[in-house]
Amino acid sequence: MPHLRIVFAGTPAVAVPTLERLQASGHEVVGVVTRPPAPLGRKRVLTPSPVAQAAERMGLPVIDAARLDAEATGRIAALRPDLGVVVAYGGLVREPLLSMPAHGWINLHFSALPSWRGAAPVQRAIIAGDAELGASVFRLVPELDAGDVYASRTRPVEPGETAGAALESLAVTEAELVLQVVDAIAAGSAVATPQAGEPSFAPKLGIEDGRIDWTRSTAEVDARIRGVTPEPGAHTEVDGTRLKVLDAAPEPDGAEAPRLGPGELRLD
Repeated sequence: MPHLRIVFAGTPAVAVPTLERLQASGHEVVGVVTRPPAPLGRKRVLTPSPVAQAAERMGLPVIDAARLDAEATGRIAALRPDLGVVVAYGGLVREPLLSMPAHGWINLHFSALPSWRGAAPVQRAIIAGDAELGASVFRLVPELDAGDVYASRTRPVEPGETAGAALESLAVTEAELVLQVVDAIAAGSAVATPQAGEPSFAPKLGIEDGRIDWTRSTAEVDARIRGVTPEPGAHTEVDGTRLKVLDAAPEPDGAEAPRLGPGELRLD
C-alpha cells in the first residue's frame, strides 16, 4: 500500500489521538495546522493549542492559522500534501485549498451524519437524550458537514456519561476509524456514500445553554447537566446568586428515595 503525505488540521485535545495515530502509521504527516496560541488560565498566559504541543513533541512543522487565508494556503501548498485530515480545527477549509491535495480533505465528526451537523454534536446529542453517540469520517465539501461519508459507527451513551467524558473516549476510539479510511484512500478502495435523511444541527453552546430549568423532568435536567459538562458548565440561581453545578445525578427509584418536587434539591 502506498503511503500518503498528510497535512493534519486540528486544535483541541480531542484531535491529538488522531494525530498520534497517523504519525505512528506508515503514512507521513508533513505538517500540522492549528489555531494560534490563546490566553489560558487566570493569568491569561498565551498557550499553544494541545495539537501544537503534540506536534512539537513529534518534531512536526506547525502552521499557526486563525483562518485558512492565502498565506496559510501557500504554506500548506509548499508541503505538497496528498490528503488533508481535519479533527476539530475550528475553521473552514475553502477553495482553492479544498481541492489542493490530490485526495482532498477528510474530517472526523463526532456524530452519525447527517445527525448533529455543527460544532457541538456530542453535547447536543446528550442534551436531547439520544441513546447513542456516533462518529463519521467524511469528505469535506463547501457545505457544513455535508460531504459523502466514508465510514460511520455508533455506540451507546454510558449511564451518567458527560459530554466531556464522551468526547475524550470517542477521540481515542475513533482515531482508528480515521486511519482505516486513510489506508483505504491510499489503496484506492475507499468508497464514500451520500448522507441520507434529514439533517439535524448542533450549534456551539453558550453560557445560557447551561442554565437549568427546574420545571423540566428529572431526565431532561440530568441530560442538560451532563451535556454541558465541563463546558460551558451547568448553573442555577439561588436567591439571586449564580451557582455552578459541577456534578449531579438523579435520585434512584425506590422506597428510600426522598420525594422531591420540581426544583427541589438534596445537597450531600
